[in-house]
Amino acid sequence: MPTVLRIGPFRFFFYSNENNEPAHIHIQRDTMLAKFWLKPVALASSTRFSPKELKKLESLVIEHKEYFLETWNDYFSR
Repeated sequence: MPTVLRIGPFRFFFYSNENNEPAHIHIQRDTMLAKFWLKPVALASSTRFSPKELKKLESLVIEHKEYFLETWNDYFSR
């Protein structure tokens, strides 16, 4: 599971076997986990993140969306 980016306590990653799904990013902090679709940016699932944290995560995903998409496409086009 390639880690794409770290911002503070958040780790942004995807699983290497998920190329059959639309582009997305997972975010983990401690035992909390969220998944956001990238086109368009939308929350797919969340475990233990508060609504306030999810808003912050959504903002971070929007801010770094192009980088996440580029990394996703580079990784899965191998």
